[in-house]
Amino acid sequence: MEVRARTFVLASPERVYDALATPEGLNGWFTSEAVLEARPGGRLHLVWRDWGVDRTTVEDDGHVVEASRPDRLVWRWHPDTPSYTTEVAVTLQPRDGGTVVEVVESGFATDEGGRAAFVQNAVGWGEALTLLKVYLEYGIRARWR
Repeated sequence: MEVRARTFVLASPERVYDALATPEGLNGWFTSEAVLEARPGGRLHLVWRDWGVDRTTVEDDGHVVEASRPDRLVWRWHPDTPSYTTEVAVTLQPRDGGTVVEVVESGFATDEGGRAAFVQNAVGWGEALTLLKVYLEYGIRARWR
């Protein structure tokens, strides 16, 4: 099972990459607290506080597999349980004065929990790319409060 999501963002690949590959960038549109060392083997720790309609708090750890500014960022994290990881590959391609952002997440378990995580992340990546687009194009960070 593999999640694929794409969008066009009216921003340079460098600006999009920095919003994805730096703690400051991630905290601007996506996370409450982030640690991201954009280098192979670098640490990844993401925290969402009071997130979404249910105002849940979620944390996840992982590591960076590949970091190539401004083209590609790949990391592994835990979509559903600490027992396995998925791999998220973000590819950035310049187009028409902006950037096509593509996210591919693969490696979901085939059990019930893995299928639920697959569906949740499929929806989540669509939402995340919309949040990234609104943040970079309009400077708006969506908040639930």
